[in-house]
Amino acid sequence: MPEHRITALYVISVFAEIAGVHPQTLRNYERTGLLNPQRTEGGSRRFSDSDLHDIRRIQELTNAGINLEGVKRIMVLEAQIAALESRHQAELEAVRRSMRRDLVPLDQAVAIFQHRQSRN
Repeated sequence: MPEHRITALYVISVFAEIAGVHPQTLRNYERTGLLNPQRTEGGSRRFSDSDLHDIRRIQELTNAGINLEGVKRIMVLEAQIAALESRHQAELEAVRRSMRRDLVPLDQAVAIFQHRQSRN
């Protein structure tokens, strides 16, 4: 579902075996939009470790009794949350960097001390 792709290594039969599902299940997940495997120039599906992560999440949600449409909606929302968190982290880091520029290191600071005369 998410587009965080890594090199796709696995053909459908090997990937199905690793994932513990039938190849037709993978085709069905692709048809419903839950998986988006990469394709070779010849049109063969190639799956990645990222796809394996997605399959594990699909299995977790379906085992909890959620239908495929619900799984799809949950995964879309999770991807949106991850994108927002990433953007928030980037914005927070930009603010931190700008604040660091405003700070003057103590060894570079100029301090002015006034000597007070005692009242005696």
